[in-house]
Amino acid sequence: MTVLAAASASSSAEPGTLAFIVVFGMAVVLTVLFRSMSKHLRKVNASARPEDATGAQASATAQPPAADQPDA
Repeated sequence: MTVLAAASASSSAEPGTLAFIVVFGMAVVLTVLFRSMSKHLRKVNASARPEDATGAQASATAQPPAADQPDA
């Protein structure tokens, strides 16, 4: 009988300190990224609101003259 793979202490795959540090680092980076993205989205949303309000107001006040009314 031939043993294809022998389990030894040096070849066992177990998570270690390095894997924890990598996963923890990714969590920190993603947290910072999401907070930054939220901040930028709030800024874009705030700058778009006054533009919508003034655009709707301007279109409501600037109506073209009616075509069936004669000029005086």
